[in-house]
Amino acid sequence: MNFKSVKSMKNDGFEGFKTIQDLFSNPTSIPYERGIYLVLYLNNDSPEFLSKGVGGYFKGKDPNVTLHELKSNWVDNTFVIYIGQAGGKRAGKWSSRTLNERISTYMKFGKGYNIGHYGGRYIWQLKNYRDLVICWKPFPNKTRDPKMVESQMIHEFKIIYGKRPFANLQD
Repeated sequence: MNFKSVKSMKNDGFEGFKTIQDLFSNPTSIPYERGIYLVLYLNNDSPEFLSKGVGGYFKGKDPNVTLHELKSNWVDNTFVIYIGQAGGKRAGKWSSRTLNERISTYMKFGKGYNIGHYGGRYIWQLKNYRDLVICWKPFPNKTRDPKMVESQMIHEFKIIYGKRPFANLQD
């Protein structure tokens, strides 16, 4: 997949393409299906980082990292800054989480709630986080394992860019 082309993402089956601001106010368009999702930074300017972001303190853990860490994790020449999944297999068992549940939890974390979505937390230290775009690709009826597809996409990204997407903290 071309990680710098919305057209390529749409051709690959991604849909939605809603800003975080839109999803804050109305998450109903997110499907109740398993699948994968992307967080996109469509601005061509260099990002501005906040020393203290808006993410929640899950289990009392500070989600913020240093500006140096944010800058060193940034990946140029790509729109994709996070790859996530919902409903994948763990230890051979399917998770029941849907894209709607997972992305809604992510949005609540971004509103400062003490909620479990610590992965991808770097996006909440971007000054223009409300303008980020989220798209998703549903996998109905357990047609594909979202966890496996997420891992494959991160691997493909690493081959192209030499490291994981900005907010992906593990493979």
